[in-house]
Amino acid sequence: MQYKDYYKILGVARGASLEEIKRAYRKLARKYHPDVSKEPNAEARFKEINEAYEVLKDPQKRATYDALGSNWRAGEEFRPPPGGFWRDFEFKVEGTPGDYSDFFASIFGRAFRGEGLRPERGQDQTIKLAIELEEAYRGATRQIRVDLPAEGTRGQTRTKTLSVRIPAGVTAGSRIRLAGQGSPGRNGGAAGDLYLEIEIRPHPLFTPEGRDLHLRLPVTPWEAALGATVKAPTLDGPVNLKIPAGSQSGRKLRLKGRGLPGTPPGDTIVQLEIHTPPATSESARELYRRMAETLPFDPRAHLV
Repeated sequence: MQYKDYYKILGVARGASLEEIKRAYRKLARKYHPDVSKEPNAEARFKEINEAYEVLKDPQKRATYDALGSNWRAGEEFRPPPGGFWRDFEFKVEGTPGDYSDFFASIFGRAFRGEGLRPERGQDQTIKLAIELEEAYRGATRQIRVDLPAEGTRGQTRTKTLSVRIPAGVTAGSRIRLAGQGSPGRNGGAAGDLYLEIEIRPHPLFTPEGRDLHLRLPVTPWEAALGATVKAPTLDGPVNLKIPAGSQSGRKLRLKGRGLPGTPPGDTIVQLEIHTPPATSESARELYRRMAETLPFDPRAHLV
């Protein structure tokens, strides 16, 4: 096999600092990344750059590589010394065999082949998923795109499109588990899980609180004073709501089972708001004057 001069591949001196090595790597990685590069042999060059960086960024691997000596030239025939001390080290190697050359494997072979390394389960990932209140009520199927760490790469991500079933009755803050859709495992380990943390977007009428829904319902003074049956909206369509006579602004009425579904289902809690008609005509003003004379009432009497 041919000797690889990792310093020459990155364009740095053998005594380069870690910061110099990082700068050189970032510059070359941007230039030769297969997704954007128009350079010939960009993919092969990109793998070579990653391999060089994998060694030189790690003090232990760099020291092992430097122990080969500085007399080798890139492209020369290379055979590792028999019984080399590096074979007794258990290096942490990121990536898969397809990412590295035979030269790399000859130096870091045991750890690279995964011998003696236990399978590691991938990390769980959590992302937020914003849905409409109607989706929480009826359930829905959504297509989502998520960016997760790519298997066998260093800092790169992969985009996945997943079909997600949102169950009816899901509440804000609850999580949906997608088994095996998290970060990939290592050394043959299972992938982690992906959790979708539910957020419910603001609704023009209802405010959710757990499975209950809160609604402010405007009523007229005579509906509140005399009692009435009025239409009240719910997520399943309008229903008849009986307003007891003598109701005041702020009174709460409960529509049992008209909230988000579940066991038990939530309720819709209606808070009355008395709206006074504007006195925009002389006849309306006269009516208010007669009310003031006929119905003397001081709502602030208890304050003074």
